[in-house]
Amino acid sequence: MANLDLQQRQLCDIQGRLFELALKNGYDCPAFIQFFMNSRAAAALDDTYDRLQWAGEEYILEELEDEAGGLKKAGVRYSNEVMYWAGYTYRYWHYYTGESSKVIVQTADAETMESCWLGFHTLDVEMAIDDLKELHRQRTSCAEGE
Repeated sequence: MANLDLQQRQLCDIQGRLFELALKNGYDCPAFIQFFMNSRAAAALDDTYDRLQWAGEEYILEELEDEAGGLKKAGVRYSNEVMYWAGYTYRYWHYYTGESSKVIVQTADAETMESCWLGFHTLDVEMAIDDLKELHRQRTSCAEGE
């Protein structure tokens, strides 16, 4: 069990709220998630210390807008609950495993998070992460014909 400190739990919450804010601002949810998880902002949050860790979700979203040169509007919309859970879980995942945001989103992309939300959001976060990793392992071995 990862014992997250207060700052780490706050960052999980900020990232969850960031994902909700992206939905509120009308961004395409899968495109936003893919861009964010591969962004400099996500890499900065993965660092041991970065100034973005002291910023709120509105500021981080502005940084993402600048980095993207504009984020994709409209398109696929997820529920507020899915967006918060995905954002929170992705950040927790980094603290739990030490994996980077880029690696995490390769393991569980936006569509996986959206489709698994109903069954996984009531689980302990670490159990949900373990199950998402196992799902990825099973999909990968099926694709490789094992």
